[in-house]
Amino acid sequence: MEKFQRYYLSFLLLIVYTNTIAQVNCNAVEGENCKKACELYNWASDRQGSRESQEAFDKAIGLCPEFSNSYMEKAVPYLKNGDFVTWKILIDKAVAANPKMHLGYRGWCKFQFLRDYKGAIQDLEELKKYYPDDLGRSLNGDYHLEVVKAMSYSALGQKEKAAEIIEKALASKGYFKGMYDHYQLGVTYFELGRYDKALDNFEKQSKENNFAENIYFKSKVSKIRNKDYLDLKKLALMTYDEGKTMKDVYTHHFNKIYRKQIEEL
Repeated sequence: MEKFQRYYLSFLLLIVYTNTIAQVNCNAVEGENCKKACELYNWASDRQGSRESQEAFDKAIGLCPEFSNSYMEKAVPYLKNGDFVTWKILIDKAVAANPKMHLGYRGWCKFQFLRDYKGAIQDLEELKKYYPDDLGRSLNGDYHLEVVKAMSYSALGQKEKAAEIIEKALASKGYFKGMYDHYQLGVTYFELGRYDKALDNFEKQSKENNFAENIYFKSKVSKIRNKDYLDLKKLALMTYDEGKTMKDVYTHHFNKIYRKQIEEL
């Protein structure tokens, strides 16, 4: 029941966040032009990606350049369409206008879309100045931003530091566990050759949210230890074919595994 409640709440928070992040209470915005910009923004954000919405964001920016949400929301379609150059120009303007609001989002996108791991770490470290106790979560709800920072360090070869960050997060009071925390920690320990620690985390992941990638790494540990791993390999393939894998709507997860890798084990 506890596991169900945790993931249900994670899903619910993501739905609420996705449906409300764009809307702003324009009555709380100071200045007549900025109120008008806010109203345009609210109208356009419900029509994201259309020509009309982009034109409305441009009008909003012209009316109130310091209203950072317009830059952010105007940038989103470029990110989704793979125009990262235009996206970065716009999101940088949003961050410059309101770093407290947009640094976490930019850091997450640098990690997940651009694979700019140094840039992600830099943004998330800067965000800590505004939120020293809790950086918040990734936009898709899968990870706490501390874990995003850890994965960035891992990608840069700093595995020990990555493991330390995730361990600290998991041990902290009130921490809201992500979908793949134990898996990412397990992979990090696996890459460090610390197979007991790796397997312990893969087992914990299995109990919370099992998927093909996690089973694949459990089979790798068994193979390295000269134990029977073929049943786990078979289970990983079956689980993969059932669609129980790490998924993201727009990109591929860090430490994502594909069927061919499982077959070649």
